[in-house]
Amino acid sequence: MVQTTSSEFLLYAQATCQRVDEALRRYCDLGPACPEQLSNAMRHSLLAPGKRLRPLLTLLAAEACGADADAAMPAACAVEMVHCYSLIHDDLPAMDDDDLRRGRPTCHVAFGEAMAILAGDTLLTLAFELIAGQVQPPEVAARCCHQLARAAGAGGMAGGQVDDLAAERGGGDVAQLESIHRRKTGAMLTASIRLGALIARAGDDDLAALNQFGGHLGLAFQITDDLLDSEGDERSVGKRIGKDAQRGKLTFPTLLGADESRQRARQLIDAACDALTPLGDRGASLEALARYVLERNR
Repeated sequence: MVQTTSSEFLLYAQATCQRVDEALRRYCDLGPACPEQLSNAMRHSLLAPGKRLRPLLTLLAAEACGADADAAMPAACAVEMVHCYSLIHDDLPAMDDDDLRRGRPTCHVAFGEAMAILAGDTLLTLAFELIAGQVQPPEVAARCCHQLARAAGAGGMAGGQVDDLAAERGGGDVAQLESIHRRKTGAMLTASIRLGALIARAGDDDLAALNQFGGHLGLAFQITDDLLDSEGDERSVGKRIGKDAQRGKLTFPTLLGADESRQRARQLIDAACDALTPLGDRGASLEALARYVLERNR
């Protein structure tokens, strides 16, 4: 579906997020074999109010490449599960030590550290079970699993997180910061897009355009996230703000200042939208989502 105005896109996104939430509820109903405390911890984090940006990207990319969004829903939910697992683990005392996420107590605060670790582990494995069992045909499921594993692993999100933690000890420049977040944030956003395109059997030209789009979008998203941490409202953002500065964390505002960070984010979003040119009107919804990234307040 092509949205021509921001209001049309927001209405579409809201309806789509409701469908994602309904699917997540179904997929995390694991039956009596799953201990109740584990199920509660998973649902506490997974079903908390969120932007659902990554599932949206998967569904919109699938539609842009000619597939029915329903075919991509299992992959969209899998991406959100991997993202949620990463948030649960990032919030642990050994990592960022946060007590608030998406407007509610973090998983380890609500259920204890051991249960939070297990909830994250279960969400990660459930994501791959979901793709392997629900995405068709099997060869596409295999490609999706490979793509998601690479994005979440040593060369992607996990490796970026390692370098992000190391950067708290001081030093660093813009090039290092971009390298961290192209992996920690950008890899998963790009993978979300690629999963939708793979399910749609997209051609090489579309995949190349979507890769460029995802790379620019991921970095712009992180810059706006850094700005929200330094300037945002805690109630709107749904988590503690100002903690990056307290930890001496390497961020775009600390290196560039707020104004230059905002300018860089705008330039990246413009570049992301330009990358969609080969898709023509099929890329309109993805462009609308990219523009939303600049306007978000959470």
